[in-house]
Amino acid sequence: MLREKKQKGTMRGAYVFTARKHPEKGMMSTALGTICLLSIGAAVYLTYQNGGQAKPQYGAALFLVMLFALAGTVLGVLSRMEKDTYYFFPHLGIGLNFLSLAIISMILYAGI
Repeated sequence: MLREKKQKGTMRGAYVFTARKHPEKGMMSTALGTICLLSIGAAVYLTYQNGGQAKPQYGAALFLVMLFALAGTVLGVLSRMEKDTYYFFPHLGIGLNFLSLAIISMILYAGI
């Protein structure tokens, strides 16, 4: 007969069922952060293609991006406060949105 060796303090082959899930607010925060970074990249690239002259539409777009980044940050923080959830998407969303806000702040500082 085969015998299973039990190691002290571990349970090999045991399944752990959990009620944890990925929060929807955290995924939305990550999606908003990704959209914000792509929009900033597009505005910077198009300004570069235009010889460094930014059109007013790019400024309006970056203003909306700033609002989206603020909303994404709030969603990320709210989803981080939920219990029994995975924190990958909330942390990623908060990081992406803070990065977006930091880039917009640098662009505004360079323009002044």
